[in-house]
Amino acid sequence: MAPRLLLLLMLLSRVPAQELNLRAIVHGNYNMTKVGFRVWHAISMASDDMTRIGENGDLRVFIEKIESLNDGGLKFSFHFMLLGDCVEAAVVCQKTDKNGEHSLDYKGSGRVLLWETDYRLYVTFYIRSVNNGTVTQVLALYGRFSDLGPSFLARFEKICKRYGIGPQNIIDLTSQAHLYHKVIITGNEGVDATQGTYHQCWLRTVPAIMMVENEPHQPTRGSAPA
Repeated sequence: MAPRLLLLLMLLSRVPAQELNLRAIVHGNYNMTKVGFRVWHAISMASDDMTRIGENGDLRVFIEKIESLNDGGLKFSFHFMLLGDCVEAAVVCQKTDKNGEHSLDYKGSGRVLLWETDYRLYVTFYIRSVNNGTVTQVLALYGRFSDLGPSFLARFEKICKRYGIGPQNIIDLTSQAHLYHKVIITGNEGVDATQGTYHQCWLRTVPAIMMVENEPHQPTRGSAPA
C-alpha cells in the first residue's frame, strides 16, 4: 500500500463517529469552560429575518473559536465579509445571572443563550436581538468538525421550529466555511490555495462588551426535542 494512502487511512480512522447521543445532551447547569477554549466550525444558521444571515448579512459569521473568560463572559472569534473584505472580529459577551445566557450589545440589544450541547461534538446557540423595537431571532449550530451528520441537522431543525422558524429559513454554512479555512492569510492579503487566486482580506478586530436590559419572555424549553 502506498505510504500516502496508508497515512490517509490512519488519519481517517482517528476521526470519531459523528453520531448524536441523546443521553449526552445538556440543557442546563452548563459548564461554560467545556464550551470555551475550543475551535468550532459554523454548520448552520437560521433566522426569522433572512437579510441578517443571507449573503452580506451582518450576522452571517464563520465561527473560529469560543473562549470562556475568567469573569464568566464568552469571547467569540470569527470571520465575516464586510463590503467585499474579509474581516476578523472578536466579540465579548458578558455573563448574566442566568446560567448559559450572555448579554449582546450589537445593533441594539439582545441575548445569547446556550440552548444545548454535548460538549464533545456540537453546540447550539439562540440569539435574540432587539433594534428600534424590531425583534430578530437567530439560531446557530456549531460543530467540532466541519461536517455533522443528518441527526444533528434534524435536531437543529426541530429547535428552530420551537421559535417559529421553518426549514426554508435555515442555511448551510459548511461549504462556505470550507473556503474560509482554505484561505491562507499573508499580511493583508489572502491567498486561496485551491484556486490560486488572490483576495483582499483586511483583518481588523472589533471588540465589544455586551450589556443589555432584561428581555421579554422567550419560548420555554419544556421537554427537549427528541
